[in-house]
Order: sequence, then C-alpha cells, then structure tokens
Amino acid sequence: MKIALIIGTTLGGAEAVADELQPVLESAGHEIHYGLDFDPQALLEAPFWLLVTSTHGAGELPENLLPFAHWLETQPDLSQHRYALCGIGDSSYDTFCGALDLLDPALRSSGATPLVDKIRIDVQQIDLPEDQALSWLTGWLDRI
Repeated sequence: MKIALIIGTTLGGAEAVADELQPVLESAGHEIHYGLDFDPQALLEAPFWLLVTSTHGAGELPENLLPFAHWLETQPDLSQHRYALCGIGDSSYDTFCGALDLLDPALRSSGATPLVDKIRIDVQQIDLPEDQALSWLTGWLDRI
C-alpha cells in the first residue's frame, strides 16, 4: 500500500522518529512517500497517512507543516484516506503535543478516518522517542 509519511519538525526530533519508522513500513511491503515538503499529489495517491510531528511555540504546528494544514481546510472529501498521528513533545509544557490537537480535528472534518489512537511521546521519558514510536507502530502495522 502507498503510505505518505508526513513529518512536521522544527529541530529534527520528529524527523529522527520518522527515519526509524520508514524502514519498518517498507519491510512490511509498503511503498512510502517520505518528505518534509508538502506534495498534495502524493498525499492524494496514498490511502494511508502517517503523520509524525513536533509542536512549535505555544501549541502550534511546525512551519513546514503549515501548507499541509491549509490544504486540509480546502479539501471537500478525504473519506478515502485513513491516518495515524504520532506527536513528539515535552510534557513540561502545557501545550504538550498540541500539534495533534490541531491536526486531528482538521483531518476528521475533511472526512479522513483515524486507524488507531494517536500517540503522544514525551521526550522526558527514559525510553527513546524512536523506541516508543516503533513499539506503537508494530502494535497496529498489520491493520493497514
């Protein structure tokens, strides 16, 4: 299956997590469109989207994810698409993984359907964010 691996990052943490998830998805036989840049055609061709994002500032999307968010607002029907959300953040902030709270309602209002519950990864935990994301992914990968 074609999967769009969408990354929202400011300092590279979400990109590092996505870099670990990509080979797992590929080894499961999926074709991955990986990118930090917004490519609407690739998104429309991929029935499943995996979004890995950090949160910027006071609960905002990283700058590179803004074109995607604006595009979502103009899409009349994305009901043929499913998605999963992985947030990377620091729980000492009151806007911990706030980007997920912006993306999830936007995706749902466009008709896209979540495949699994989103994960909020706390960089303050002992386990590496990459390990937490891999554990989450392998728990539902066979459902794609």
